[in-house]
Amino acid sequence: MTTVHTLASGSSGNALVCSCGPTHLLLDAGISCRRIAASLGQLGLAPAGLSAILITHTHSDHISGLATLLKRTQCPILATDAACRQLSWRLAGIESRLLPLPLCVPFSIGEIAVTAFPTSHDSPGSCGFRFDTADGAFGLLTDSGYVTEEAADILPGVDLAVLEANHDVDALRSGPYPYYLKQRILGPEGHLSNDAAAEFAVTLARSGAAELVLAHLSRENNTPAMAENAVLASLSAAALTPILSVAPRETMSRAYLVRRTVCKR
Repeated sequence: MTTVHTLASGSSGNALVCSCGPTHLLLDAGISCRRIAASLGQLGLAPAGLSAILITHTHSDHISGLATLLKRTQCPILATDAACRQLSWRLAGIESRLLPLPLCVPFSIGEIAVTAFPTSHDSPGSCGFRFDTADGAFGLLTDSGYVTEEAADILPGVDLAVLEANHDVDALRSGPYPYYLKQRILGPEGHLSNDAAAEFAVTLARSGAAELVLAHLSRENNTPAMAENAVLASLSAAALTPILSVAPRETMSRAYLVRRTVCKR
């Protein structure tokens, strides 16, 4: 059985666990080591039992707990070449643990084949991931100003997707953020809006995704209801009915199961 749990999701911190048999991957470590360890404990795991830690990019809401976590596990840290360089500059002594991931080429870690693909974000080497197991496929796409060609090529066909729905455009434009920050978020190296998420959700559902989880919602410029309603409207208009939910911001989610659909659309 392949399971996915988000441990936290939002601008204040992000982490996720994907498990298949004895293989346990932590995706990002943007919350404290204490919180990560506590969440792993609820799953019957410990930091020492992780097979690898994968990093999407080096913004603090994705790596703030990494330095302390490294003291509690000996597993490798995987990221793209550019992200590995950023990590080596920022965290002393991490070099021997770093393992650069090739882009758009599957890389096996235990029971899971991992494919990293580039995203468009203002952090060098930012990426998303596709995970293939005997049970099916899971995809993660967050922190991207738009859906890159590589993401659009690699992610269709996944059975479960965690997809960024960061902001409602109107709420962001009329909200409290300073102008420069609004432009950053709305720009090509910013974050996916609810509308952008809705459009790609239709693509994924048409390709067979049975479950979609909306993630990395802005606390100030979005709400779970706004994000879910925007995506649901597009799915309904396309007569598509995948399971749709929003990842919890501060707490661990339920188990999302990766299960191969009988018939891909």
